[in-house]
Amino acid sequence: MMKKRPVIGITLDLEEGGEGRYSRFKWYAMRENYMSAVSTAGGLPIALPLFPQLCADYMHLLDGLIITGGAFDIDPTLYGETQVHPTINLRPRRTQAEAAYLTAALQRDMPILGICGGMQLIAVALGGSLIQHIPEECPSALPHEQPNPRDEASHSVTITPDTLLARCTANRTHIGVNSSHHQAVKTPGRGIINAVAEDGIIEGIEDPTHSFCLGVQWHPEFGIDPADKALFKAFIQAAGDSA
Repeated sequence: MMKKRPVIGITLDLEEGGEGRYSRFKWYAMRENYMSAVSTAGGLPIALPLFPQLCADYMHLLDGLIITGGAFDIDPTLYGETQVHPTINLRPRRTQAEAAYLTAALQRDMPILGICGGMQLIAVALGGSLIQHIPEECPSALPHEQPNPRDEASHSVTITPDTLLARCTANRTHIGVNSSHHQAVKTPGRGIINAVAEDGIIEGIEDPTHSFCLGVQWHPEFGIDPADKALFKAFIQAAGDSA
């Protein structure tokens, strides 16, 4: 009998409608490579709509959760900031829904992978904080919104030994990653840092109190480095083990 594929919920983005766009009305969006990365790694991907009131119903269907990235920011008031940088772009409905899915997954100790903004949401949920705009707070930092295509590496990261991320990537110490963010994790709360960029910007965190709760600042769904595919494989394996 063929082994059941672990069911992986992947959060969607919500786009505003308008003339000349896909639709004049709001629509959900997700890059195809999120789905294909999960499928290739052995998972069964399903898209999660932004309905926090249905969170409990979806959780019963899932074996793992991926919180995706997007061109928006988490409300700074959620991590105790009173000043909001002018570059901040909020999507309250998405943040509310993703926070509900994340909270439920943490309560169930369900395997979680946060990507880019998803990692930042994990950090905030663990009591951490964010750098609101890297160029202003860290003027000597690398260009973390890379000018070259997103399916190419922008810089390298150093992976902390003896972490979940290190185990997932076959104990690699350095990998090349892409970069598409103007914010970053400032403090990881109760989480621990598992990867940093050459300029010291935090590129990965994990929660050691959970079996698999991991966030990376880059986009491993592009599969730029072999470690990216290894990360998805490890995540799907963890979801299958917990099913």
